[in-house]
Amino acid sequence: MPDKQKQLVQQVFKLLEARDKAALQKLFKKQRTSDIAEVVELVDTEEKRVIFDVLDKPVAAEILEKVEEATRAELFELLAEHEIHTLISELDLDDAADLLAELPEEIRRKVLKSIAPPDSEEIKELMSYSEDSAGGIMDPVLISVPAGATVTEVVNKIRAAEIEEDFYSVYVVDDTGKFLGDVRIRLLLTSPENTRLNDLIDPNTIYVNVEDDQEKVRNIFSKNDLIVVPVLDENHNLIGRITADRVIEVAEEEAVEDLFAMAGTNPDELESFSAFRAARIRMTWLLPCLIGTAITAVVLTFFNKKFTLQNLPLIYTGAIAFVPMIAAISGNAGLQTSAIVVSGLATGHLAALKLSQVVSREVRIAVLVALSCAVTGGSTCAILLKMHTSDAAIEAARLVFAVGSAMFAAIMVATTLGLFLPFLFRRIGIDPAISSGPLVTTANDSISVAIYMTLTLFLAS
Repeated sequence: MPDKQKQLVQQVFKLLEARDKAALQKLFKKQRTSDIAEVVELVDTEEKRVIFDVLDKPVAAEILEKVEEATRAELFELLAEHEIHTLISELDLDDAADLLAELPEEIRRKVLKSIAPPDSEEIKELMSYSEDSAGGIMDPVLISVPAGATVTEVVNKIRAAEIEEDFYSVYVVDDTGKFLGDVRIRLLLTSPENTRLNDLIDPNTIYVNVEDDQEKVRNIFSKNDLIVVPVLDENHNLIGRITADRVIEVAEEEAVEDLFAMAGTNPDELESFSAFRAARIRMTWLLPCLIGTAITAVVLTFFNKKFTLQNLPLIYTGAIAFVPMIAAISGNAGLQTSAIVVSGLATGHLAALKLSQVVSREVRIAVLVALSCAVTGGSTCAILLKMHTSDAAIEAARLVFAVGSAMFAAIMVATTLGLFLPFLFRRIGIDPAISSGPLVTTANDSISVAIYMTLTLFLAS
């Protein structure tokens, strides 16, 4: 935490302890809302109440929007209904829609009734879109003008508009509201007053569809260095815009979602401070993993019977010692591949490539990795067997060969899963990051152990 922020936190705690609301209010008037939001994250529930009591309503509304979701859930329980109504009414329509989506249905209806009908209808329209779509993250507030308007007319319209948000261009539409292109503010400032927008319009303006996934929107911004992009509906009508600051939030949300999915949980556990809720969410992923490891145990039990029938208990005992190595290495190799593919799909770097090109690259890497691990694993097996056994040289040599061969085969299989599963999951509409999670890793363990024991049994027979 920067020194300035530490000083602010110390001052706030000191004033809260002294219950000096006047001094606290004076202190907050000099601070950025982002800094105040960080302080709110740190204090107890009662102290949150005190802070919101001394804040001006517009500032309190902005802080409510900036804090983490779990903190916001706590504040919703802390604040009275009329306070929630007031604060949400202070927000921009897109931010208000986001916060209302987190409220219980009953309170949401009451808040919407308390908002002016035009704004209420606009918010309902925004909430009708998927939260992960362009419509769910767009801002409906913009400036649109007809193609025949002059620079003077457009500038006068900008001056008359009551828009608090920053804007970088005006959008040109025809008589039916269909999007024609945009005109940058720079051109409006540098062109003669009687110039018509027809002469300034950029007909190749990049736009997004209202149903486009927010990840696609983020990639469009990244590849084209955009500051703002218009949002069109299925009829090519202009209905909103998305700015770069909102896309930065989207990028952070997507990164967090992928990280949680790869770890075997999901961001829902951040919606509250409840340890029981977080434990329940994590166990919904870990319980299937326990079942998966039980399958691995069943595989080993099955092979125990096979080795007993072949009268090879020594080989089986030796082979068991190397099961964790096989499972761990193959699982991690598959995880590395899936992480690279998931990252590429998320950023659009791999999405533009043909699957065959991705397969060609990753298979070459996998062969080199598998050969290296096979040689290293086999050598380790040989050294350990030499240290602990003085007889059964033929069986030991077979086991060494089995370990090396199984290591190679298991890594190749795990890498193949890590390569193809993200593409498969993406095609069927499942987050590709799940392919890097514990469920797939556990499946890799069972498969690699089955391959290893099968090769050991075959080579030792």
